[in-house]
Amino acid sequence: MPQYFLYLFMTVVLLFVISTVRAHPIYSYKTDSSSIEGRWDISIYIAEKTSPAWLEVNHSGLKTLVGQFVGTGGSARPISQVYFSNGKISFSIPPQWESGNDLSFESVYRNDSLIGTITFPNGKNYNCIAVRAPSLRRNKIPVWGKPIRIFNGTDLNGWHASGENQWKVETGILKSTKQGSDLITDANFTDFKLHIEFRYSKNGNSGVYLRGRYEVQIIDDKASLPWKGGFGAVYGFLSPSEMVAKKTGEWQSYDIILTGRMVTVVANGKTIICNQEIPGITGGAINSNEVEPGPLMLQGDHQPIEFRNIIITPANMP
Repeated sequence: MPQYFLYLFMTVVLLFVISTVRAHPIYSYKTDSSSIEGRWDISIYIAEKTSPAWLEVNHSGLKTLVGQFVGTGGSARPISQVYFSNGKISFSIPPQWESGNDLSFESVYRNDSLIGTITFPNGKNYNCIAVRAPSLRRNKIPVWGKPIRIFNGTDLNGWHASGENQWKVETGILKSTKQGSDLITDANFTDFKLHIEFRYSKNGNSGVYLRGRYEVQIIDDKASLPWKGGFGAVYGFLSPSEMVAKKTGEWQSYDIILTGRMVTVVANGKTIICNQEIPGITGGAINSNEVEPGPLMLQGDHQPIEFRNIIITPANMP
């Protein structure tokens, strides 16, 4: 189905479901707050495309619901209170960067989905739907396949840009020469081991998106203490145990293992995240379909960045 007609179809379905829920008697709703606790993968219908977001709801004390939210960009934001009454869910959080109104979310709980609207700080309002995020738990130790050198050192074969391409290859090095598009593998992966080497200039900022959804941060912040937005972090979620960044202009490396949601990050030969769970998607993810395989994505919308020796070893999935 062409993208435009798919968008129209989804819009009609959302409007029908929302109108049906609103017309339904209140007694049909579940009022137990446990029904909305947990993690939710959100699809926001903007123009003729679907944009990803993520929500987690949990208890604070006996009665108060709190949470965290990831929008179409940026880091995970804390939610001071999630309101739930008669099957209706709402919350608001202040803007992360730009001035404007709070971001607000309103939905109804129906058939184990959240169906409603989201209003961004700029005042624009969009339909959205949220489904339960998958656990992604693995019951077996992975059996690794053969390593694949996914950057051949010669050209961009096997990759594509998210928009107008500013990436190029020179003397075996993959370069984003200026702020522009992200670079994405044509192939998708599920569980894997990744080796990747990179080099940035002063104030450099980039990232490696695992399955196109979970960003391991690359940033020039050697002088900082470890934090959720710093070098080697899973952006917005997991802090590294120590700062191991090298000086600006030096080649550095990540060795990453991703199985389900569990991630290990070895930076410059030191383990800084050890088999920790990634709760949800990072802002800027390609989509919120966490159950699906996804590509490797290199962030190119900040300062220039260079990569080399990109090798992925997929797990042999049953």
